[in-house]
Amino acid sequence: MSKPNGKRYRLESVKRSYVDAVGGERVEFEVGPDEAPQVFSFPHPIFTPDELQEQLNDAKGDQAGARILLGDQYDEFIAAGGDVNSLMLLYVGIRNEAQDKVSKVRPTKG
Repeated sequence: MSKPNGKRYRLESVKRSYVDAVGGERVEFEVGPDEAPQVFSFPHPIFTPDELQEQLNDAKGDQAGARILLGDQYDEFIAAGGDVNSLMLLYVGIRNEAQDKVSKVRPTKG
């Protein structure tokens, strides 16, 4: 139940505000020819679970980071012609863009 003065937040509403601001909890991207690209995804940087974030922080190089981000999708990503360095640049770019968007979000209370 909400407080009469409106100072209480519902965590589900707060998260929804951020999901809407950044476009979702996962980042989708395409690899391969324009006529038949394959779609892959990884958790949005602001929604990356703590365990996964710790693994990314400890990763030694782009290949290790890509394996962590993509998990079971990694081999298929490579087979489709995926470029590990470009994937990690995408991750960093999305993370940087999200920081700007998140700073402008005002969480809703209900």
